[in-house]
Parts: sequence; structure tokens; C-alpha cells
Amino acid sequence: MFRRAFWFTTGAAAGVWATTKVQRKLRSLAPESVAVRTADRAVLAGQRLRDFALDVRTGMAQREGELQDALGIGELPHAPAEERERVIPPQTGRPGLGPVPRTTRKEDH
Repeated sequence: MFRRAFWFTTGAAAGVWATTKVQRKLRSLAPESVAVRTADRAVLAGQRLRDFALDVRTGMAQREGELQDALGIGELPHAPAEERERVIPPQTGRPGLGPVPRTTRKEDH
């Protein structure tokens, strides 16, 4: 008798557990739940994209500053507009960069 009661209780518990799991899965696959999850993921993707764009802008500004320092054409951010004009230093140490020689073609004769 106890043996039958044990198996009856075990079967009933397994049935309740399985029914609960199936109901949860069905609720998670309902159109409203899918829409909410999709919207949440879209918001998260938008936040990640915004963070990426901010990182790219920061990196671009940093690299631009490095390049300006390397080329000696840095801007003065707090100076008046007249003083902020970029001054390109004269080219030195680059021989052989004169005018491009014109080649003669047979059609020119």
C-alpha cells in the first residue's frame, strides 16, 4: 500500500512539474513575450551601438591630435579664430620633389 502511494505521489509530482514547464515555455513563445524580448534586445543593441560610436569618436579625436602633433599643425582650441589658422611648416629634407616632367607622346608631334 505504501509502495503504491509512493509511486502515485511521484507520478503526480512529475505531472505537475512537466505541466508547469510546458506552460512556462508556451508563455515565453507567445507573441507578446516575443515582442517584449525583441524590443529589449533592440534597445540593448542601440545602447551598444551608441557606446561604440562614442568610442570611435574619442579614438578619432585622439588620433587626430596625435597626427597634428606629429605634423606640427596643431590647433589652439582657446585662441581667437585668426590665431587658429593652421600653419604648414616648410618642407625640408625631401629632395627630388620638383615639378613633374612632361612626357612627349607621338600625338603631340
